[in-house]
Order: sequence, then structure tokens, then C-alpha cells
Amino acid sequence: MALKAVFLDRDGTINVEVGYLRRMEDLVLIDGAASGICLLNRHGYRVAVITNQSGVGRGLFDESFVREVHRELARRLSEEGAHVDRWYYCPHHPTEGRGRYRIECRCRKPSPGMIELAARELDIIPEESVVVGDSMRDIELAWRVGARSVLVLTGFGKETLSRLSGDQRNRLSHISPNLFYACRWICDYC
Repeated sequence: MALKAVFLDRDGTINVEVGYLRRMEDLVLIDGAASGICLLNRHGYRVAVITNQSGVGRGLFDESFVREVHRELARRLSEEGAHVDRWYYCPHHPTEGRGRYRIECRCRKPSPGMIELAARELDIIPEESVVVGDSMRDIELAWRVGARSVLVLTGFGKETLSRLSGDQRNRLSHISPNLFYACRWICDYC
């Protein structure tokens, strides 16, 4: 039986945006993020993190560091009773990537590759799911796969909101001050 999911951006949505997260000591959860994910867990949603990590392609850190950050985030979230079903990341950049990372790929948001992979691995129907993030890439991804789009005003969210046209704002499913309130809205209305 296929399930609904919530696809969460990482930096600026779950943890504080610091530019390129290169040091573990800069990893800080946004207030309420774990509680929000707990709500999703209790309401039966699959939760997947989908994040562009072009710092890998740019040579700022390697893929093992990305996986280490995800393990640490999972540990911190679990301490508060929250669980992420799967972590996905794109290490590529089409113009700034180095070597094998300099490609046009299907996984770099807003391309749908990470959601397509999650749909296969987790038996998810994207059109019945929600994408939550702080950037236009996250919103465009939601629209491309037919999912609901939720913009959070943490990270780059306020800047993103200020750049949206009236038509784009009207296409958003919801605007939320942070991940906790986004998750509450999802549990109440999706």
C-alpha cells in the first residue's frame, strides 16, 4: 500500500542555515523541528529529507561528511522522539562541480530525482505528499511532482517569499513560520 510522505529540505528548514555546513559544531536544530517531525511520525507520514549538497561537488567537504551530518541529525532528532525514514542528497553542481560532480543530474532540486527514488524505495505517491522548504527550488520541486508546497520562513524563507510573484504565492499550499507549524498544518489539513 502506497503511503503519503513529507519531504523536508535540510538546511534552513530542519537545522539553522549557515551557508555551507562544513563543521559539526555549526549543526544546530531549529527550535520545534524535532517536535514537528514527531507530529508527522504520529500521524503516519513517511518522512524523507531531500537536500542539495553541492559543497561536495565544489570540494568544500566530502560525501562521508554529509552522511556523518545525517547520522548526527538522526541521533539528535531521535533524542526527542522524532524519526526520518530516509535521507537523500545531491552532491552535484552543473557549473561549479569538480570532476565527476560537475554534471546536469536529475537529483539536484528542483529536478525530481530524489523524490522519484524515494517514491520507489518507500512506496510513496508524490501527488499525495508534501514538500517543505525555505527556497524556490523546494517549491518548484513540489509543483513539478504534483505535491503540496509549504514554504517555511526560516533559513532563506523570508527572502524567498519576498521574491515570489502574486501568482506563485497563490500556488503555494501554505506559508509557515517554521517547521513545527508547517507540520501542524500538514497533520490538520493534508
